[in-house]
Amino acid sequence: MIRYLQHILTRRKSPPQRVGGTGTRPLSEEQLQEITGAPYSSRLPQLISASALDIGRRRENNEDALLAVTGTLGVESEAQPFGLFAVADGMGGHRSGELASEAAVRTLGSYVLARVYDPLFGPNPKPTQESLKEILEAAVKEAHERVKTAAPGGGCTLTAALVLGKQVIIAHLGDSRAYGIQADGRIEALTKDHSLVHRLQELGQITAEEAATHPQKSVLYRALGQGDSPEIDMSVSKLPNHGFLLLCSDGLWGAVHEDDIARIVNSNFSPHLACQHLVEAANTVGGPDNIAVVLVRLAN
Repeated sequence: MIRYLQHILTRRKSPPQRVGGTGTRPLSEEQLQEITGAPYSSRLPQLISASALDIGRRRENNEDALLAVTGTLGVESEAQPFGLFAVADGMGGHRSGELASEAAVRTLGSYVLARVYDPLFGPNPKPTQESLKEILEAAVKEAHERVKTAAPGGGCTLTAALVLGKQVIIAHLGDSRAYGIQADGRIEALTKDHSLVHRLQELGQITAEEAATHPQKSVLYRALGQGDSPEIDMSVSKLPNHGFLLLCSDGLWGAVHEDDIARIVNSNFSPHLACQHLVEAANTVGGPDNIAVVLVRLAN
């Protein structure tokens, strides 16, 4: 199976649960340390992911949506971890934003998995002629058309990451973000906001401080479901060594400073707790928007 994936790579909601609500909870850091404290060695790398979705403190409905799928493909001697992750932030008012973001992540997941996983099963596995980058880009275009149908007049941001081994392919429109967070606390934005204020900042017309409080900071010039054909930013990078890949909506990065985001992520043994603490940090400063967070790391 893994030879098949390497081949195509080189060739061309259950309802969201509020943090702190009733229901199942991840193990505490102490419980995780007790379980994992015994010496253990494995040559099988795995992706560990966690996510959180919260309405925030000032919104009446949640227009954010997320997707997190992980797996391992191959046999132990050649196994590669595989993951598909996405964050979408709806816009359009009323229910249009909710419908748009949900349609985006559902369509993206269905399209990618049908072309990556489905061909691996059955009596006659047959490699696709598409690379993973081509599959992800085509999935975003399919999501664009679906959003136009599901939420006429609405739209959403979309930041998606397709991971195979240590390689990360990112597709991006709007102002949700992907970050690489290193173990030493360094944090790097892997995407560029498609917003009016970010463009003004690039042109030197406003400062970062002015951008943070600009009255038009939510105005986007690229979004899924808007216009005839989406202009998608596509990039390929590596997972941070001993670090994290973070996808999030502006409900997190717009409320919590990047250095504080990195500190919270690196100070928590459990990625699940890190996601919860990121949401709590955004809500502590007022929770001005919905919050969606996906956190991913590679464990060897």
